[in-house]
Amino acid sequence: MSEYPTTSERSAEVATFTIERTYPVVPQRVFAAWAAAEAKTSWFARGADYSLDFAVGGSEHLTAKVSETEQYTYDARYYDIVEDERIVYAYEMHRNETRISVSLTTVEFEASGEGTSLRYVEQGVFLDGQDTLAAREHGTRELLATLGERLQGAEGD
Repeated sequence: MSEYPTTSERSAEVATFTIERTYPVVPQRVFAAWAAAEAKTSWFARGADYSLDFAVGGSEHLTAKVSETEQYTYDARYYDIVEDERIVYAYEMHRNETRISVSLTTVEFEASGEGTSLRYVEQGVFLDGQDTLAAREHGTRELLATLGERLQGAEGD
């Protein structure tokens, strides 16, 4: 039996969350970790089918199979990119064939001492009980923690 609702009831939970992180490297390094496919794969798309066209109007695609019967698909489009300062993109998530959410995300990078303050804001619509704000925020916090580990590990490069 699936842990996800299968009723015909429809719902749309609209919610916003903000995550702020500080990384011990300059904004150019943090921004580059979002902008280059090889760098982003190391913290965002490990083990997934992944492609990135990082440009205004460009797209990003990820498919991750988590079991024999379940896979997640992420499709994004970039709407605003200010090098080393800001990224704005929208994305939808699917579990198998079911759209579970649609989000608008803004990521801002600001020099802070000898490092970078990152501000991540996601405005999401979580559909039909298939996904939740808590789950999305938790997953995003884990991704941003992994980004921090990768940035610290790459300091000597």
